[in-house]
Amino acid sequence: ANGNGGDEVYTEAVTISAVVPVDFEGLFFSEYAEGSSYNKYLEIYNGTGSDIDLSNFSISSCSNGCDTENEFDYPENITFEVGTILLSEEVYVIYHQDADEAIVAEGDQTFTYLGNGNDAFAITLAGATSDNYTIIDIIGDMTDFDPDDFLGWSVAGVENGTKDHTLVRKSIVLEGNYGDWSSSAGSNEEDSEWIVLDNNTWDYLGS
Repeated sequence: ANGNGGDEVYTEAVTISAVVPVDFEGLFFSEYAEGSSYNKYLEIYNGTGSDIDLSNFSISSCSNGCDTENEFDYPENITFEVGTILLSEEVYVIYHQDADEAIVAEGDQTFTYLGNGNDAFAITLAGATSDNYTIIDIIGDMTDFDPDDFLGWSVAGVENGTKDHTLVRKSIVLEGNYGDWSSSAGSNEEDSEWIVLDNNTWDYLGS
């Protein structure tokens, strides 16, 4: 650009901040409960090796089946305030506000519309839209069921395992499934990433 109408040319320095990638390897759902009444929760585990700000992430979901295949009905259905720090090797519990006192005691954030067994929930990178998203971990399938008569997904060979059960992630799991629910659910106790517990079992919540 010319300065003062003369021939002198000057430039203005502009500083552009580098984009720092969000480290999410090791972040995943460690527990899920679809219990009686309002006894429902999602537990997130931070196994990344570093403290993380959950505002970099969100929970996106579909209710009673996705209206459109592979698109979230409710992208960023649950968000986190900036500065919501999840320490390394700690868990964060999202729960229904009217849940049992044992759940409330371990809870960190309330959310009214937790699932009934046939609702997919995913940890997504912040900024997710219905059809443009990055899935870090998911419970449920966005494609393969008829919501009219479907109660829940099979887990570890247990029919309707996501309904009226508590699911606990095995300790050998080190990262999310990145959207591949079927491999995470498995077909039997050995190949599943989950242990299926009876309804209203919360013995491992918060750890």
